[in-house]
Amino acid sequence: MTDESLSPDMLSTFAGDFDADTTARIVQNAVTETPVTKVAMDRRIVTSIDPSMSVKVDTWAVTNQKKSGRCWLFSGLNSLKPAVNEATGLKSFEFSQNYQHFWDKLEKANYFLTSMIELADREIDDRTVHYLLSAPIDDGGQWNMFVALVKKYGVVPKYAMPETESSSNTYNMNRTLEMLLRRGARDVRKAVAEGNDAHAVKTSVMQQVYRVLAIHLGTPPTSFIWQWEDKDGTFHRHGEMTPQEFAQLYVPDLDEYVCLVNDPRETSPMNRLFTVDRLGNVVGAKPVTYLNVPIEVIRSATVATLQDGQPVWMGCDTSKQCDRELGIWDGKLYDYEGTYGIDLEMTKAEELEFGEAMMTHAMVFTGVDLVDGEPRRWRVENSWGKDIADKGFFTMNDSWFDQHVFEVAVHRSRLSAELLAVLDEEPIVLPAWDPMGSLA
Repeated sequence: MTDESLSPDMLSTFAGDFDADTTARIVQNAVTETPVTKVAMDRRIVTSIDPSMSVKVDTWAVTNQKKSGRCWLFSGLNSLKPAVNEATGLKSFEFSQNYQHFWDKLEKANYFLTSMIELADREIDDRTVHYLLSAPIDDGGQWNMFVALVKKYGVVPKYAMPETESSSNTYNMNRTLEMLLRRGARDVRKAVAEGNDAHAVKTSVMQQVYRVLAIHLGTPPTSFIWQWEDKDGTFHRHGEMTPQEFAQLYVPDLDEYVCLVNDPRETSPMNRLFTVDRLGNVVGAKPVTYLNVPIEVIRSATVATLQDGQPVWMGCDTSKQCDRELGIWDGKLYDYEGTYGIDLEMTKAEELEFGEAMMTHAMVFTGVDLVDGEPRRWRVENSWGKDIADKGFFTMNDSWFDQHVFEVAVHRSRLSAELLAVLDEEPIVLPAWDPMGSLA
């Protein structure tokens, strides 16, 4: 049998080779005193980027999710802002993110406990059960989960349910909810095993979840007074409205939007519909579905939507090749291979297969710079506040797009007849732990 241990001779060779490499020792001197991101950054790329765009739809200020994982809610609501601004004459309307956050948490708790009842006949170390228990109520989500919340609960202006300490800093609230739900999972599994009413147990746990959420986030309004002063100083009063009525007045038909993804793994055929087992928030809502297409389809649909004056919700692996303060992405922003003298190259499919990539963040495309009809650069509305990047708007070179953008939500009118037909097919079901089931 081969000895796989690290032998003294092997370690001596490693050290000798390093010491004999003049470049490696120079880089060592630099990186031991300076962050490697500063050493590896390609200044030529940084100085070649400017935030101007040939197509730009945003005229509003950015939002700030602060210390929370609500980017998908922020970006979903941000994508709906232009319709309200146009209809009301407001310059920069803002929805309540906390309102959606409250109902998302409550629905996720119910979704989780329902799954625990349905999976109660499986062993506790079953892979799906174990995966769900590892993160019973994450902050993150997907486009279809956002749609489910808006359709059921509507939307409200930010003043009707403003931010709280816990909505902007979710750690302590989430820890309490995780403990409560894992305890609830124990209790519903026990009830099923003993032939008792697991649904009654679930209802009791859900009442406690509501209590925790109300303490941390406040009580969601059932109605509010809608009035405003437009950008010209004219006062308007609509009167009392419910959140559902507000959504009916200003929100487009979100069922007409399709989530396109680019999953190039050989196990994920193109031009097919996918869903992910146990991924969702609202029990009984339409499942999360993805239409898997080549990245060129995503790019062209996004450009066409922006050219029509509409922003585009998107999901990506945001941390790769990104400078947060400058607010830029480029496929080669950091030359880590040159800095370390090693090979780090992986395809997008390989990164998904080996755990190097997944959707980690959702934002909104609000602009694109076209040269001879082809995009070279993108403008992105982030939700990390206005004190970074271009007042919170980031710039993405197109070199980053292919490798790290995974999904967009676009109107079905952007799709070919062939792709529209795929939407009626039965989706391929990916396992709960698949990277395409990650929450942005």
